[in-house]
Amino acid sequence: MAASSCMSSLGLLLAAHCALLLALAGAAHGHPHLAGSALSSSFYDESCPGAYDIVRRVIQEARVSDPRIPASLTRLHFHDCFVNGCDGSLLLDDDLPMIQSEKHVPANNNSTRGFPVVDDIKCALENACPGIVSCADILALAAEISVELAGGPGWRVLLGRRDGTTTNIESANNLPSFTDPLDKLQEKFRNVNLDDTDLVALQGAHTFGKVQCQFTQQNCTAGQAQGALENLDQVTPKVFDNKYYGNLLQGRAQLPSDQVMLSDPAAPTTTAPIVHWFASNQRDFFRNFAVSMIKMGNISPLMGRDGEIRTNCRRVNNKGY
Repeated sequence: MAASSCMSSLGLLLAAHCALLLALAGAAHGHPHLAGSALSSSFYDESCPGAYDIVRRVIQEARVSDPRIPASLTRLHFHDCFVNGCDGSLLLDDDLPMIQSEKHVPANNNSTRGFPVVDDIKCALENACPGIVSCADILALAAEISVELAGGPGWRVLLGRRDGTTTNIESANNLPSFTDPLDKLQEKFRNVNLDDTDLVALQGAHTFGKVQCQFTQQNCTAGQAQGALENLDQVTPKVFDNKYYGNLLQGRAQLPSDQVMLSDPAAPTTTAPIVHWFASNQRDFFRNFAVSMIKMGNISPLMGRDGEIRTNCRRVNNKGY
């Protein structure tokens, strides 16, 4: 693809994403028809006005003893929304025979973490405004706050999700994987109405956090245990920035599923120009990441009378069994 053509295409992508952000912002200010969603950033303004500050306080306290928490909480939102939509199903523990937890599938087992912090957030919210804030909304708020605390962009989190009462093991077994080739990643993102720009932007969350060395491109070095942790971004591992994309350009991505956005034969006409764009312009990456997170947060939310507001994020409310 010629440079001028790339820049023209990228300009159109940015314009489209900015237009979507404006539409979603309109929805957040009382015009839900603009985004086709009833979610609203003001959803708890009257019923639990301190919700955002409570979530932020708990996360700030948690990251003092565990600096990985912001990245872990962001990942929980991602792994929740890609299964059954953003309904908090990932948070459910086993409650057999009715509930089989999604936490044990390969993509989540010994990988997703931060559940006790979610419990602490829920406890604090229940003390302040019982039965009001859903666990699904806790994940959405926690992701935005975590990214912002790490130096990344902020955005108006659209709220009003309700919690699911079931899990979906089949779907959880089909989460995007670190071994997926590019076409498989694109397919999984398209299945939830996310495009190539969303794919590249959301993969950018790998700019912070850690990964077990057994999952990296280099695998574990001599003497390393398989569970040994490596920084996903070895340049600025605790900061949410665009250095991740520079790592990709140098062939230094930790995960194979990251590097394929440049190395795959189809990448030059799909994801590679977006990687170059974000590597050269952190502001545009931040803008698009915010848009993509809002889009992801709109995957099949339960609203109105659907679902429930869980009292305990790990269990559905008492249904008589």
